[in-house]
This record gives sequence, C-alpha cells and structure tokens, in this order.
Amino acid sequence: MPAILIAVGSTRRPKLGAVEEAVASFGSQFNSAASFEVQGFQVESGVADTPCSREELMRGARQRAEALKQTLEKNGRRATYYVGLEGGLDVAFENGSHRVFLESWAYVTDGTKGFFGRSGGIELPEALIEEVMEKGVDLSVAIDRFAGEVGIRDSQGAWGVLSGNLISRQEAFRVAVLAAFAPFYNAQLYKPARAAGA
Repeated sequence: MPAILIAVGSTRRPKLGAVEEAVASFGSQFNSAASFEVQGFQVESGVADTPCSREELMRGARQRAEALKQTLEKNGRRATYYVGLEGGLDVAFENGSHRVFLESWAYVTDGTKGFFGRSGGIELPEALIEEVMEKGVDLSVAIDRFAGEVGIRDSQGAWGVLSGNLISRQEAFRVAVLAAFAPFYNAQLYKPARAAGA
C-alpha cells in the first residue's frame, strides 16, 4: 500500500514535527495498515507576518493549504491532504479591556472539503502587546528580544517562552492539527445532517 502523502505548507521544524506527531496519534484510525509521509513545502500565507485577528489567522492557514495544492498540481504532483498552519494573535474584549492571545491554527483539505482546528490561547504580556500591536514588530523578532535569545520560533516558540516551556510551539500546532483532521479520521460523526423528513 503506497504511503498517504500529507503536504504541509511550511518547512519549519516545529510545524512539521507537529503534523508528524498528530499523524502518529490518529493514523491508525484511517487504516491500521496505512503509512504516512509528511513533506514540507515553502508557500506564502498571503497575510501579515504576525496575523492580528482570528479571521486573519484562519485566512492565512487556508491560503497556505490552497497555495500548496496549486503549487504541487502545477508540478504534476498530488497529496492526499494539504495542511496550512498559521500562528498569530487574537484580540478579545473582556470586562472593558483588551486581551491579546497567541493562537495556533490549522486548515486541512483533501482538495474537496476542508476543516479548521486551533490550539488553545495564551495571553501576551503588556510589553509584547506594545511591541507587536502598537509598534508593528513581528512577533518572532519581539519574542527574541523579550527572552534575550535568537531563533525562538524555530525551537520552543513564543508558546515555550510564555508558558515556561510547559507548552511548545510544536505542541500548540499539534493540537490544532489534531482538531483540523478530526472530520477526516472521525468521519462518522461529521456526516451531513439528513434533510428533514428524509
């Protein structure tokens, strides 16, 4: 049986690792004999480097998956699933004040239908909110300055810094990928509702 190809619209290690870990968790629910191959490809999201709304995060994840599908098809290749991953910020209003959360989103499509999933959210400290939301500094740059390190997004990510390394960037994306794939590996529950009177 040929491997099921899962194409990911990124070559960053935390994102690829997240998909690999998620697939290891749900793969047997597709077919116990199935094997999976996860491949990363560099594609653009079409949104800001640090998306600053839930809508922009969702759009970025979807556009990565769709751009990946188009790119592969132009080169005569196909995947069984296309995965777009996007991390960024969501702003909520609570008790009269703004709360800014870091979130990780996934969009998975088989080329016909697609579904979203997201991680939980972790609240940003005021110093980071000011850098990113008010001064327009990319989160990857701001978190490096904030933590006094370099290349954080390719290791534990802002998630790791903010959670004291209890939740890594890879883990946040893993949760999002598991959620986005649920309608595929748990398809019985996601069948369309029967029409009234049917």
